[in-house]
Amino acid sequence: MSLSSREIILAAAKRAAQTHGYNGLNFRDLAQEVGIKAASIYYYFPSKAELGAAVARRYWEDTSAELEAIRTDTPDPLMCLRRYPEIFRRSLENGNRLCLGSFMSAEQYDLPETVKHEVKTFADINVAWLDTVVSANQRIFPNSTIRACAIFAAVSGAQLLARSYSDIALFDKIIENYFEVGLLKI
Repeated sequence: MSLSSREIILAAAKRAAQTHGYNGLNFRDLAQEVGIKAASIYYYFPSKAELGAAVARRYWEDTSAELEAIRTDTPDPLMCLRRYPEIFRRSLENGNRLCLGSFMSAEQYDLPETVKHEVKTFADINVAWLDTVVSANQRIFPNSTIRACAIFAAVSGAQLLARSYSDIALFDKIIENYFEVGLLKI
């Protein structure tokens, strides 16, 4: 197996976790999807916990890079905030999946500590980025971190509801409503 095999396993595990959560990380199913023996997965990931942590870590690393790209490409804080829901929308576009961080957060009590840490880091990355965007505006909020938490929760919640109905248009309508009523304004 090569390094690319590890990446293929991580990609398959990400899809499984976005569809079925941490409990959806089944070595036998992943091996079948990837086209290898289940025992081969253990070469890279000796346990389900290590696989789950690696998937969640990669997910927050990729999200962090996307968020920084948004801020670099779109220096206006309001436009950054306008683009933020795109990250969550893409999961819905890709097989009506959930954001991996949101899905695994819902499984908090069933996760190994290493996975919990990576899932919390995903939330921390989002809130910190949103806090920076909210703070960059001329309007000062008494507690920009709480505002950032509210925005993160609102967008995550919109994704969850849209997934329940298998309706991306519902996600778009909810996000647009958030802007109209001021929830996603800075």
